[in-house]
Amino acid sequence: MRTVFVGAVEGSHAALESMCAAGHIPALIVTLPPDLAQRHSDFADLDPVAAAHDIPVLYASQINAPEALAAIKGVEPDLALVIGWSQICGPDFRAIPKLGCIGFHPTALPKLRGRGVLPWTILLGERDVGASLFWLGAGADDGPLAAQARFQIDPDTVTARELYDRVLEALAGMLPPLLTSIAAGDIPSTPQPDDGISICARRRPEDGRIDWTRPAAEIHRLIRAVGPPYPGAFTYAGDGAQITLTAVRHTPEAGRFIGLPGQIQDINGRSFTVACGDGKCLDILEWSGSDKPPPLHSKLKDFGHDP
Repeated sequence: MRTVFVGAVEGSHAALESMCAAGHIPALIVTLPPDLAQRHSDFADLDPVAAAHDIPVLYASQINAPEALAAIKGVEPDLALVIGWSQICGPDFRAIPKLGCIGFHPTALPKLRGRGVLPWTILLGERDVGASLFWLGAGADDGPLAAQARFQIDPDTVTARELYDRVLEALAGMLPPLLTSIAAGDIPSTPQPDDGISICARRRPEDGRIDWTRPAAEIHRLIRAVGPPYPGAFTYAGDGAQITLTAVRHTPEAGRFIGLPGQIQDINGRSFTVACGDGKCLDILEWSGSDKPPPLHSKLKDFGHDP
């Protein structure tokens, strides 16, 4: 079975490695050129895997461009795998593979279709989560299911990195046996249920701005939800420096510090403690963007300069 693999992120790399290890070597890899790596905070270079398995690589900035479609068509693929690609694959692309196109979505479809779904998963407090391989159609994330994995998380502790890695593990476990089944003529296709559909709006880096008047638990969740491999939650010191927070915990000694929302209550080496809107505090353990912690009793802000 001849396949074309399309992708450009960490999930693409995990999927490609897993299918190659199982003997399902694609006839062509389509990925972003290196100078467009900034399109994805989780960009991954697929060239080393391609070189290890002698797979031709097509660099494409637009998957639906005539030159990209011509190159893919020239491979005469039976199946296309679109895993970790942000552009919608149009009808001309989807018509090329004889069997169709399989996409990947890091939730248990039909729940949480759309964009930015891993941060949304944590922000919404989801516990029963999953990952889905599905047949691409004209709609977004609504095609019949080819395979699905489900697992549990604790939304009060999980980080974006931990959830991302769990999803990649599920993907790497699902894809090789699915390809084996399809190659043998067993082609699973189960329509998504009409009940339980939800659609997530796109998230942008500026959505990670922290409002210190919010409760500590809400801020804690935001920091975990938009941290690596995503751009991160951020705030501003009194001098206007933007500080990105990547690891945080609830201050163990509840009630010890009393202060205004956003006020620095304690400094311990590079870590510091911040008061939140509900009177509780958070310890900031890992952060970047400044040479030293903000001064004691100064206030963090949600804007970079005085209005």
